[in-house]
Amino acid sequence: MPTRIYDTLRNQLGSIRRVYLRGNRIVRRDDFARFDETVLLLHGFFQTRNVWEVMEDRLRHDGYGVLSFDLGGLFWSLNTRSISDLAEMISHKIEGLCARHNLNRIHIIGHSKGGLIARAYIQKYGGDRRAKSLITLGTPHHGTPTALIGLGLMGGGLLSRSPYEMIPGSPLLKLLKQDTFPAGIPMTSVYSKSDLVCPWWFSHLNPRPGESSMQNRIVKGIGHSQLTSHAGVYHVVKAELDRASALWKERA
Repeated sequence: MPTRIYDTLRNQLGSIRRVYLRGNRIVRRDDFARFDETVLLLHGFFQTRNVWEVMEDRLRHDGYGVLSFDLGGLFWSLNTRSISDLAEMISHKIEGLCARHNLNRIHIIGHSKGGLIARAYIQKYGGDRRAKSLITLGTPHHGTPTALIGLGLMGGGLLSRSPYEMIPGSPLLKLLKQDTFPAGIPMTSVYSKSDLVCPWWFSHLNPRPGESSMQNRIVKGIGHSQLTSHAGVYHVVKAELDRASALWKERA
């Protein structure tokens, strides 16, 4: 029983040793612009870039350039800053990288809160000019009740207001829903019915007229943090990246 509980917690929240205690120890590589396709990885609330270690290795093996950002926050790494602040920061960073490395457009994969950061970047901070596609993994597009737990851990908002932004019906979520997501950018929400942090119905996209580029992909038996490393999820991610890349080549 203790082993089963440990495995469940690890699959939902990530490995303490490999994700939280290592800091941001993903090796920084500057060769991402040498690949035909480049992918930006954005991690979730109270996690670090280390959750992407397996995903990054797989993407690079399959011919994708990869970059990720240190999103700062509590203990300088746990992604507790507001979604709007981070979306604006990413906008500045991407513009600088595009200018220095002669990049034009990139794919974005966001896990949990990282998917909301990506949406805010695309819808509010000029990311529609840079994004080729967006894939979200266990992202609370409609908020999640577990954000209330995060709000309590953050001292009711004194340490971070980020959990408040992910409560169902928050002003930020309403703002994102008011704007139509750009039709030319494929957006895929990947979620699991075994996700306890963000129950699947909060990740399910409900496209409105004009949002024909949105789709949902469901996976089974995978925990919240496990979405970033599971081979079955990567199979879905790779297929969506290949599809979006082919679409942009046809447009070109």
